Amino acid sequence: MDQRRAAILAEIPRLRRYARALLRNRDSADDLVQDCLERALGKLEGWRTGDNPRRWLFTIMHHLFVDQMRREKRRGETAMLPIETSEAMAVPAYQAESVASHEILDALQAISPDRRAALLMVAVEGFSYAEAANVLGVPAGTLMSRIARGREELRTILEDGSRRRAIRVIEK
Repeated sequence: MDQRRAAILAEIPRLRRYARALLRNRDSADDLVQDCLERALGKLEGWRTGDNPRRWLFTIMHHLFVDQMRREKRRGETAMLPIETSEAMAVPAYQAESVASHEILDALQAISPDRRAALLMVAVEGFSYAEAANVLGVPAGTLMSRIARGREELRTILEDGSRRRAIRVIEK
């Protein structure tokens, strides 16, 4: 296997993490990663040997994600099919510390895709502001604005959620 392909394969865990955070659906995220890898491997000449493929791959994935969001918006919302009884009974172990993780992931899904992508690029994937702006195809100022607004939106959603959990029903 040549050096470029090995470097691309090494980025798969990061691509999967980013895709799952964006889409919050394992199957859709895996499809997005596969589409990204297919496009990248088909256009290897677009990437220079010796460069880290991370920024290039994330740019491809972001463009595919935006295209997917536009297609879904044109088609309308998708409906979930009911699951079979045997599948409904299979429930993963519920851990108290995972509640906060689920709340954060739910809150991320509640903010706009542009703000979510900006936050994930910088806060989760560790891109610098300049790199994330380049990957997302926006000016650095726009990226910083999206991050600031996204953080504020998350704070509001999470504070509202914690207030709801704190409400107790008192019976007389």
